[in-house]
Amino acid sequence: MKSEKKSKNKLVSWDKQLDKKYGLPGTPGRTDFEIKSQAFILGEMLKEERAKANLTQSELAEKTGTKKSYISRIENGHADIQLSTLFKIIEQGLNRRLELVIH
Repeated sequence: MKSEKKSKNKLVSWDKQLDKKYGLPGTPGRTDFEIKSQAFILGEMLKEERAKANLTQSELAEKTGTKKSYISRIENGHADIQLSTLFKIIEQGLNRRLELVIH
């Protein structure tokens, strides 16, 4: 029973884990982490939509006037992407509609 109680006391929320590892929201380390997280999420969404469209990275690159290596870097969260390029990839390359929402 004692070990159960000890382990319950050691549970820490996700936000507290992030605070400890990357700093509080608004600090440079936390901001950098959040930017990289969003790049990863965007890459995963792009990869999923490309798969739904039955396109290879090369085919998507050709349709949008970019390079396969650039599409790969975006999908892997390793490239900054301009908004105009994102619109071109989503709307022209994937025939989807992109809407941005600011909270």
